Amino acid sequence: MRAALLMLGSSLFFGLMAVAIRLASKSLHTFEIAFFRNFFGLIAASPLLLKHGTQILRTTQFPRYILRCVIGVLGMFCGFWAIGHLPLAQAISLSYSTPLFVTIAAVWMLGEQVRARRWAAVAIGFVGVLMIVRPGSSSFTLGTLVAISAAVLSALVSIQIKQLSRTEPADRIVLYTTMLWVPMSLLPALFVWEWPHGITWLWVAAAGTMGTSGHMLWTRALKVGDVSALSPISFMQLPVVAVAGWLLFDERLDRWTVLGAAIIFSANAYIAHREAQLARRHASQAPTEAAQPNE
Repeated sequence: MRAALLMLGSSLFFGLMAVAIRLASKSLHTFEIAFFRNFFGLIAASPLLLKHGTQILRTTQFPRYILRCVIGVLGMFCGFWAIGHLPLAQAISLSYSTPLFVTIAAVWMLGEQVRARRWAAVAIGFVGVLMIVRPGSSSFTLGTLVAISAAVLSALVSIQIKQLSRTEPADRIVLYTTMLWVPMSLLPALFVWEWPHGITWLWVAAAGTMGTSGHMLWTRALKVGDVSALSPISFMQLPVVAVAGWLLFDERLDRWTVLGAAIIFSANAYIAHREAQLARRHASQAPTEAAQPNE
């Protein structure tokens, strides 16, 4: 129950972050929104530094953090642009294709073995992506490719987080990520700089606070709960942004987006279920293998 509530809270925060980004995009460039999201996100993450002290920053993985953050900030630019220029529900639905790309990247970068059933789930998931994008139709835009690029980059970040989490605690990853993202996103923002005015300050501050809070809850939910059970809960972000898009931006929920999102959701749920099954199987076999004498 605790893990489910943490994941539900994370989904709500991420959904509200998307709404805040969309509101801020009316008057600010994507680069600036990303910078302010990271700046206020760092402020939201600063209690972690007070909690652990400066020793939490001691690491031998700093070059990997740099690489992870460069790819992450590029993915953030693409994702924030998609949220600002595509219908909210469509942008968020395409972001859910990230686990499909994670499965492919895990084979390529981590040498993980993926069998036929998970490959079939990935293929079905991409059918859902095509339903949302609908290449060749009148509704197809190049903006959807930006959203898919964000999903690909997020998948690469997920793989790097997997590698880092083998030796690095979650709070150190959160702190280094937010600390490095601030200067990385500031540089391009300087070329399009305009100071926010009025209520725009609220939107960028909310985006940073909601994003970091959602990330903290998400990492803690996965630590105490089963990913196969929690993944479906993360899709609660979609109705949050769909309702917000209808109320605030007069966006109608396209039936192809709903159908495609449902297919992607089903494929992701199956992939998460299979990964959890395999993880439990490996965990149960490990003590047996450890007890056997070396040959």
